[in-house]
Amino acid sequence: MLRALVAVLAIIGVIALGIFGPRWLMSEDRAPADQGEVLCDLLNDTCSWEQQGRNWQAQLKKEGVQGQGTEYHLTIKTDSSQPRLLAVLRGESMYLGEYPVPMARAGLAPDDGGQLWEARFTAPFCTTDPKMTWRVDLQAGMDQETAMPVKLTFIAEGRA
Repeated sequence: MLRALVAVLAIIGVIALGIFGPRWLMSEDRAPADQGEVLCDLLNDTCSWEQQGRNWQAQLKKEGVQGQGTEYHLTIKTDSSQPRLLAVLRGESMYLGEYPVPMARAGLAPDDGGQLWEARFTAPFCTTDPKMTWRVDLQAGMDQETAMPVKLTFIAEGRA
């Protein structure tokens, strides 16, 4: 009798794992939103934030369509003195890898003298879904990135 009860419970457990397991594994991670991270759409807004007492601004503009897809122009303005700056593209809606985008120093901002950084890039696109949400993380050169209080995202449109 005990053996039959254990077998039934094991079968129910396997069925429950088969039903609820994939949902649990594919659920989105809600931790960053709980930590006060603010979302900012780079294509529609100039994203501004303060980090370690320094002011930052990020802006993204479409430059046109090239052979590889849409070209984007990323501008970062900061009053932080950075020897190097690197933007890293990471898939937000779907993981398609990480793509480093080296930023070039573009001089000082005319309004307040903060450093300007620029980069032009074409975001990779997904062949199964023409719209892809990307996240842009900033880091000083190849050093480990710092936790940003804002999540910089944009929706890239691939070839349809």
